[in-house]
Amino acid sequence: MTISLSLAAQDAERALAAGSTDPYDLLVAGLGRVDAGDEAGGDALLDRAHLAAPGDPGILTGVAIRRRQQGRLSEAVRLCDAAIAIAPDYPDAWLERGAILAAGGSSTAARDSFARAAALAPGNAAAHAGVASQAARDGDTASAIEAANRALALDPANLVAVSALGSALLETGDPAGALAAVQPVVETAQTGQQRSVAANTLGRIFEKLGRPDEAYRAFSLSKADFAAVNAPQDAGMPGHTAFVEAISGALATDGVTPPAAAAVPDRTPARAGRHLFLIGYPRSGTTLVENILASLPGVAALEEWPTFRDADEAFLTGDRAAIANGLQSFAQLDGESVCELQAAYWAVARSGGIAPASATFVDMDPLKATRLPFIARMFPDARVLVMRRDPRDVVWSCFRTLFAMTSGTLEYVTLERAARHYDAMMTLTDRALDRLPVAAHVVRYESVVRDFETETRALCAFAGLDWSEDVRRFDMTAKRRGVSTASAGQVRQGLYDGSGQWRPYAAYFEPVLPILDPWIERFGYDPA
Repeated sequence: MTISLSLAAQDAERALAAGSTDPYDLLVAGLGRVDAGDEAGGDALLDRAHLAAPGDPGILTGVAIRRRQQGRLSEAVRLCDAAIAIAPDYPDAWLERGAILAAGGSSTAARDSFARAAALAPGNAAAHAGVASQAARDGDTASAIEAANRALALDPANLVAVSALGSALLETGDPAGALAAVQPVVETAQTGQQRSVAANTLGRIFEKLGRPDEAYRAFSLSKADFAAVNAPQDAGMPGHTAFVEAISGALATDGVTPPAAAAVPDRTPARAGRHLFLIGYPRSGTTLVENILASLPGVAALEEWPTFRDADEAFLTGDRAAIANGLQSFAQLDGESVCELQAAYWAVARSGGIAPASATFVDMDPLKATRLPFIARMFPDARVLVMRRDPRDVVWSCFRTLFAMTSGTLEYVTLERAARHYDAMMTLTDRALDRLPVAAHVVRYESVVRDFETETRALCAFAGLDWSEDVRRFDMTAKRRGVSTASAGQVRQGLYDGSGQWRPYAAYFEPVLPILDPWIERFGYDPA
């Protein structure tokens, strides 16, 4: 909890104890309780505040902050928009709107909201820091440096601004300047989400300077903060590895893998003509291949969207036994029920911006192997592209990358935890492709970056697409579409061979190699 919130929350609690029912006391005390770990008590106070003053822009914005923390981003944006409709010049609503949009990967819209907040409140360091952060993410280094320096002139310890400045200086080729800007602030900062971001930037700086031990310590600090901040959201949950293992275990039994004859052709009127799923593992190259395909005429792509939301809610919730029972129930659905799920899938895809008349739709989600039981039965004509990359590079990249909070990204807080999750996902993927009637094609990341034309021609042939020189302009496609995944920076820079990034950290991999070695051998990578 920040000192300012802590003190304000203490004052608000004293007021409530004295009998106050003021909505602002309820709001501040509620946010304070949530920050202190009492989510139920805090949420109850926030609900009372909202009920007492449903048209107050400050209350709406405060509740939006909590919705963002809960991952309820659409609701959070609506609350900010309602506050702005009431008070268009209320900077706090614009500032929070920027934070929500940034959390959802909408970089351009987030930057616009932060800029509006900065224009309305030029003395607000957080607003300038928000502009800097999004500019750095977009590769606009000049704007990032300018906005970061404005923020730091107001608040020299602003970790968001420090991180943006460090990232921008790193991209301009000044790692020494980046180190001087970031390291002193990180060393004196308190644990929290913002220090997690700044420590990650520090790790990347040390990496660029060729100081792997210091880089590893910085990345470890970043992940420890990430885990500590997000642990309350994950309390009592089984974790994503357990979720993956539950599906994998169910696939090993009878009753959840119906024969090809049980598949139901997709006749949804508002559907794309050709349907592709792009899976693999985070940091395996899925974003690269997605933008390669999206560069072709008539191809629409959607990254990491919950397209199977209705099926998930019906059949993939609960503990291991519940998931096994859910998949058995799905396998026994009649054709009409499957058609309803197909229609629901396309409705969710349309909500993500996919036009119903698209000639080809690419559903990209590196962890969507968990939905292969749905894909096999609901979309028997779909084709599946499976990305592969050296397991050590994948696990290292997941560990060194700062992701948005999900149950999956909590699995990357240590190398060992990431390796166990990787092992679970590869076991599931192999089992599903072996037991389910799915047309699949493996795309090897290293081959794509080293023999681009040969590999892209092969994947286009499998997908039923005509290859053209347009695929070489995937970097321009990424800039035009925007990329919300952690691969945004790499894809914008064009073809980039990230092979062997794990090697400077080989000593840290020794404890986890027994988990990864079977996959290194199976996928044909050099064990050395």
